[in-house]
Amino acid sequence: MKFIALCTFFIVILCSGCSGFKDSYTSFMGGEDNTEPPTPLVDVDQKITISELWKKDVGDGYDKQYLKLIPVYANEKIFVAENSGEILAIDRITGKQVWSQNTKTRITGGPGAGHNLVTVGTGKAEVITLAADSGEILWTARVTSEVLAAPQIAGNIILARTIDGKIFGLNAEDGKRLWVYERSVPALTLRGSSAPVVSGDYIIAGFDDGRLAAIELQTGKPVWETRIALGSGRSELERMVDINAEPVIMDDVIYAASFQGRVAALNLRSGRILWTREVSSYAGLCVDSNAVYITDDDSAVWALDRKTGVSIWKQENLLARAVTAPATIGQMVVVGDLEGYLHWMDKSTGEFIARNKISSKKIIAPPISVDNVLYSYASDGTLAAYVTDQVSGIAVKPPVKETEPETADTDPAAEQTEVSRAMETMEKSELQNGDPNPIAEQDDAAEQTETVEGNEVEKEEKGFFGRLMDRVIPGKHENSNPP
Repeated sequence: MKFIALCTFFIVILCSGCSGFKDSYTSFMGGEDNTEPPTPLVDVDQKITISELWKKDVGDGYDKQYLKLIPVYANEKIFVAENSGEILAIDRITGKQVWSQNTKTRITGGPGAGHNLVTVGTGKAEVITLAADSGEILWTARVTSEVLAAPQIAGNIILARTIDGKIFGLNAEDGKRLWVYERSVPALTLRGSSAPVVSGDYIIAGFDDGRLAAIELQTGKPVWETRIALGSGRSELERMVDINAEPVIMDDVIYAASFQGRVAALNLRSGRILWTREVSSYAGLCVDSNAVYITDDDSAVWALDRKTGVSIWKQENLLARAVTAPATIGQMVVVGDLEGYLHWMDKSTGEFIARNKISSKKIIAPPISVDNVLYSYASDGTLAAYVTDQVSGIAVKPPVKETEPETADTDPAAEQTEVSRAMETMEKSELQNGDPNPIAEQDDAAEQTETVEGNEVEKEEKGFFGRLMDRVIPGKHENSNPP
C-alpha cells in the first residue's frame, strides 16, 4: 500500500508540473496545502525591441503531459515532435512547414537530429528514426522501456536513454543493437531522464542516483563514474538526487546539476570535481564563456562564474513560476514560465530588460538559440521565433539568413542573395558616408571578438540589424512592446 500511495502521489506532482514537491507531499498526505503561489510579475522597462519573425501552431503540443519535447535545430530546420505522434520539420527563417510525418504512436522523448537523421523515443519502448530531408521513416528499434529523453545521434551510433537506467547504442543505419550500458534505478525518481551528451569518443550521462558517468562511444564500456549528489533523509522522497537535466560540456569541463543536490564542474577526462555549489535543479542549465546559468528548484535564476562557481547574480522575481532552463542569446539570458511568458535578462546583472508572451499555456521546453534567433515552444503547440535589435547599446548580430514575407513562390536561394546584397550595399554606404550613430565605446572585453556556438563573429554596429530588416523585410521589424 505504501508503494501504491507513493506512486499515486508522484503522478499527482508530475501533473502539476513538478513544482512544489514537498508542499504537494504534505497536501497529499492530508495536511494543509502550503504550496507557494507563483510570484506576481513585476513591471519591466522594455530596454530592447523584440521582433517576432514568425509564430505558428504546430499541433496539439503536450499541455496535458509533463514532457520535455524540446525542438532541435539541424540543416536550417527546426524539428518538433508532438506527444500525439506527429513530427514536423519547419524552415527556421520563414516558419513554413517543410514536411510532417505521423508515427502513429505516443512520442515521449525527442526529437534528436544530426547526420541527416531525426530520431524520437516512444512510450512503447521504441526508437524511431526518419530521414531529415523528407520525413521518411527509416527504421524502428525496440528497447526495454519508455524513452523520455531525446535520442542522440553521434556519427554511426544513435544513443537512447530509457527510464529503467539503460543507455542503448544503436546502429544508425538499421537500428540494430550494438551495446547496452546499465545502472540500477532508485525506488523513487523524478519522471524524466537526462539525454546523454557526446564529446569526441566519450558519452557523458547523468543518472537517477546522482552519479555522472563517462562511457566509451563505440563500445559502451565505462571510463569513470563520479557522484555529484548524495541522497540524505529518512524518506525516499528526501533521498531523491536525480540528474534530470542534460550536462553541458565546454573546454573539456562538464557542468551538471542534480535535484536536491548540487551543481558541479568536472574534468571531462578524469571525472575529477573542480568545484561544486549547493544549488538544486531539475530544470537545467546553460553555459557561455564566462558563466553557468541555472534555474533552481524554486525558479530562481543564477549566474555562476564558470571557473570557480562563485555567484555573479541571482534573479528571485520568478519564484514558483515553474521557470524553464535558461538559454543565452547575444548579451541576454532567457527563460519561459508557467503562464507562457518569456523573460529576458541582462547577462551581466540578471536585470529584466524585456518580457513577451508566446502563449497562454505553460512553457516547459527551454528556449533554443540559433544564430541569434530565439525559438520557443509552448505546451499548447505554439512555436515562435524572435530576434532583438540590441541591449544596453551593444548590438546583437543578425541571423545568418533572412527572407522576404511568406509568398507562394518564394525562392530560398534568391532570398539569401537579396539579403547578402542588402548587407553589402549598407556596409559600402556607411563606409563612404560615415555612420551618423557610431557605436559607443565599450569596455575592453566587449570590444573583443566574441565566440557564438563555435563561430567567431564580430560585434555589429548599433541598429544595423534594424536597418537591414527594414530594407529586406519591410514592416516586419517593428517595436512590438510586449507586455
